Amino acid sequence: MLPAAGGLSGLSGLSGTVALAATTAAAATLTVCAVVLARSAPVVPPTLVRTAIRDRDRRTAFLPQRDPDARGRTRPRAPGHALQATVA
Repeated sequence: MLPAAGGLSGLSGLSGTVALAATTAAAATLTVCAVVLARSAPVVPPTLVRTAIRDRDRRTAFLPQRDPDARGRTRPRAPGHALQATVA
Protein backbone atom coordinates (compact mmCIF):
# COMPACT_ATOMS: atom_id res chain seq x y z
CA MET A 1 0.00 0.00 0.00
CA LEU A 2 1.19 3.52 -0.74
CA PRO A 3 2.18 5.70 2.23
CA ALA A 4 0.20 8.62 0.74
CA ALA A 5 -2.97 6.52 0.81
CA GLY A 6 -2.96 6.11 4.60
CA GLY A 7 -6.59 7.24 4.84
CA LEU A 8 -7.63 4.55 2.38
CA SER A 9 -6.58 1.67 4.63
CA GLY A 10 -9.62 -0.46 3.71
CA LEU A 11 -8.58 -0.49 0.05
CA SER A 12 -5.55 -2.37 -1.13
CA GLY A 13 -3.23 -2.32 -4.13
CA LEU A 14 -4.48 -0.94 -7.39
CA SER A 15 -7.97 0.00 -6.16
CA GLY A 16 -6.46 2.23 -3.45
CA THR A 17 -4.29 3.98 -6.01
CA VAL A 18 -7.25 4.51 -8.35
CA ALA A 19 -9.37 5.87 -5.50
CA LEU A 20 -6.59 8.28 -4.50
CA ALA A 21 -6.15 9.44 -8.10
CA ALA A 22 -9.91 9.99 -8.50
CA THR A 23 -10.08 11.98 -5.26
CA THR A 24 -7.11 14.12 -6.30
CA ALA A 25 -8.64 14.76 -9.73
CA ALA A 26 -11.97 15.77 -8.20
CA ALA A 27 -10.27 18.16 -5.77
CA ALA A 28 -8.23 19.72 -8.58
CA THR A 29 -11.36 20.18 -10.71
CA LEU A 30 -13.23 21.86 -7.87
CA THR A 31 -10.28 24.16 -7.23
CA VAL A 32 -10.10 25.21 -10.88
CA CYS A 33 -13.86 25.86 -10.95
CA ALA A 34 -13.62 28.01 -7.82
CA VAL A 35 -10.78 30.08 -9.29
CA VAL A 36 -12.61 30.59 -12.60
CA LEU A 37 -15.82 31.66 -10.84
CA ALA A 38 -13.91 34.02 -8.51
CA ARG A 39 -12.23 35.74 -11.45
CA SER A 40 -15.46 36.08 -13.44
CA ALA A 41 -17.37 37.82 -10.63
CA PRO A 42 -18.17 41.43 -11.55
CA VAL A 43 -16.28 44.13 -9.70
CA VAL A 44 -18.60 46.34 -7.67
CA PRO A 45 -17.45 49.94 -7.18
CA PRO A 46 -17.27 51.08 -3.53
CA THR A 47 -19.74 53.87 -4.25
CA LEU A 48 -22.46 51.33 -5.04
CA VAL A 49 -21.74 49.49 -1.80
CA ARG A 50 -22.07 52.70 0.20
CA THR A 51 -25.27 53.60 -1.62
CA ALA A 52 -26.75 50.15 -0.96
CA ILE A 53 -25.91 50.40 2.75
CA ARG A 54 -27.43 53.89 2.92
CA ASP A 55 -30.61 52.77 1.12
CA ARG A 56 -31.00 49.77 3.40
CA ASP A 57 -30.53 52.01 6.42
CA ARG A 58 -33.32 54.28 5.21
CA ARG A 59 -35.69 51.33 4.71
CA THR A 60 -34.99 49.84 8.15
CA ALA A 61 -37.56 50.71 10.78
CA PHE A 62 -35.87 51.95 13.94
CA LEU A 63 -37.89 52.18 17.09
CA PRO A 64 -36.18 54.59 19.46
CA GLN A 65 -35.70 53.34 22.98
CA ARG A 66 -37.33 55.65 25.48
CA ASP A 67 -36.33 56.32 29.04
CA PRO A 68 -39.00 54.90 31.37
CA ASP A 69 -37.96 57.45 34.01
CA ALA A 70 -38.44 60.45 31.73
CA ARG A 71 -40.66 63.28 32.95
CA GLY A 72 -44.34 62.73 32.17
CA ARG A 73 -44.08 58.97 31.69
CA THR A 74 -45.78 56.55 34.02
CA ARG A 75 -43.72 53.81 35.57
CA PRO A 76 -44.25 50.40 33.99
CA ARG A 77 -46.20 48.01 36.15
CA ALA A 78 -44.46 45.10 37.77
CA PRO A 79 -45.37 41.66 36.50
CA GLY A 80 -48.43 40.32 38.26
CA HIS A 81 -49.21 36.85 39.49
CA ALA A 82 -49.40 34.13 36.89
CA LEU A 83 -52.88 33.26 35.74
CA GLN A 84 -54.13 29.85 36.76
CA ALA A 85 -54.73 28.97 33.10
CA THR A 86 -51.06 29.47 32.26
CA VAL A 87 -49.65 27.49 35.20
CA ALA A 88 -49.07 23.87 34.23
